[in-house]
Amino acid sequence: MDDNQIIELFWHRSADAIPEAADKYGAYCFAIARNILHDTEDANECVNDTWLRAWNAIPPQRPYALRLFLARITRNLSFDRFNARNAGKRGGGEIPLVLDELAECLDNGTDAEAAYEARELRQCLRRFVRSLPERDGNVLVRRYFFADSVPDIAKRYGLTQNNVMVILSRTRRKLKAELLKEGYL
Repeated sequence: MDDNQIIELFWHRSADAIPEAADKYGAYCFAIARNILHDTEDANECVNDTWLRAWNAIPPQRPYALRLFLARITRNLSFDRFNARNAGKRGGGEIPLVLDELAECLDNGTDAEAAYEARELRQCLRRFVRSLPERDGNVLVRRYFFADSVPDIAKRYGLTQNNVMVILSRTRRKLKAELLKEGYL
């Protein structure tokens, strides 16, 4: 079943919507949650919560890309669970590393005071990622959206771990310069 048909099932409140979405994107969403949480049980719960969130969001929203819509829901739920689980302490795994790596790009005082500013920042980030060479953009997204480990990214793209680290470092520097130029820092 294609994405538009699944969206229509959600839109018409068909009981088949969730099983169809789970069948097509369950493994994909689970991989995202597991990369963030490093716990199978928590990842499964986040994926199950994803279906409920999608059910509650469609309608009124009509996602342009179902896969990315579900990925965003799963990712947000996983980060919420990670933060709740690790409140007040630094947990192990990739998330603290990912956040520390990105911290150099954002000034601690940067706080999106309004939804407009947050939307403008998202658009700036999208433009920036699209302006990168394809491989560099993919490496950046795998690391900071999907929270893939450096060894996993290296394996996926046939790079050395050192090469991945160099790409990420250079890209973060470019991102910081872009954010400075756009007035976010």
